[in-house]
Amino acid sequence: MSLVKAGFVVLDCAEPEKLALFYRELLDGEQTEATANRVEIRGADGTRLAFRRDMNATPPSWPRPENSLQAHLDFVVEDLDETERRIVGLGGRPLEAKDAAGPYEERGYADPAGHSFTLRRVAPTAPKQG
Repeated sequence: MSLVKAGFVVLDCAEPEKLALFYRELLDGEQTEATANRVEIRGADGTRLAFRRDMNATPPSWPRPENSLQAHLDFVVEDLDETERRIVGLGGRPLEAKDAAGPYEERGYADPAGHSFTLRRVAPTAPKQG
């Protein structure tokens, strides 16, 4: 019998309600629990995130070295451009303008509270022709 029943990635932020809404919309998810200082969500694919109120939380400065990386999330997507438009529409912002060409294209973003995350394009699974 497992002693641990569930796991979450928890992000500290000043406004957990607003940050939970950003990720709930991005992940087509649902809110599963809320208290005065914590909001939990589950994405459509089962990703579980929680957001804890910390009035002294400071956003990471990534990619700058000072206070750079406190936590980092990766999301796999099929269409980078479409997902980027959704992120910006929800209040997130791109962190880098360069394209990482290749089979695993990636782009970096910050959520409305400043936490960094990466979108990684799903590599095509069709066999090579020719």
